[in-house]
Amino acid sequence: MRNIKITIQYDGTGYSGWQVQPNALSIQEVIEGCLKKIAPDATRLVAAGRTDAGVHALEQVASFRTGVSHAPETIKKALNAMLPGDIAILDAVCCDDSFHPRFDAVRKTYVYFIHLGDRPSPFTYRYAWSLPYRLDVRKMRAAAAMLTGRHDFASFQAAGCGAKTSVRELSVLDIKMSRSISFLGFRIEGDFLTLTAEADAFLRHMVRNLAGTLVEVGRGKISPEETKKILSAKDRTLSGPTAPARGLFLKKVYY
Repeated sequence: MRNIKITIQYDGTGYSGWQVQPNALSIQEVIEGCLKKIAPDATRLVAAGRTDAGVHALEQVASFRTGVSHAPETIKKALNAMLPGDIAILDAVCCDDSFHPRFDAVRKTYVYFIHLGDRPSPFTYRYAWSLPYRLDVRKMRAAAAMLTGRHDFASFQAAGCGAKTSVRELSVLDIKMSRSISFLGFRIEGDFLTLTAEADAFLRHMVRNLAGTLVEVGRGKISPEETKKILSAKDRTLSGPTAPARGLFLKKVYY
């Protein structure tokens, strides 16, 4: 059987997340349902990461095995013809039989969007956390610098995480401010904050917990110095709230 790698883009708003669940619609379930019509013998999709309910992906990676002779490009086109408009297959290729989307990934990049102001745009509310107050970005960057590197991120790990270890190499935790964003060729005015996180792997809700904590720093509720103590304590109750899922995007998986 061939091992087929697919690259997927999706708006996670209407789904319970990536993984199949008994009583809720998932992205995996929708794609597998379409795939079975093209390749009835296809195995279950294996993804690079299980994004949570409401989380989006610009480039999720998954693979499956099948004995059908269809070219990967044919499978891609057939899937896109059947999938709903909020899920798209960007690419499909044959890959080495040993390829595993999760275990072979060397790092991943997530992006989290925040809109600052009391009048969020109707074109961004599904994709950004809207906050009605200003944030001290300088303090947030100082705190982010203390979190970058190889650490035990237990203080930013959600309950129910199945990872064997909470040690991760967070190589990038970058914060940028912009006065507008581009949408379908238009400029949407406002204050937008973009948090970019890149690591060898992420724990459950890790990026959202980092975002929530950095927002607390920006509000003055946690000092940058306290962030380092929170990290060392390995205690989730000490870090900030979990940021809403709608602002989070899986941007890229590297192999």
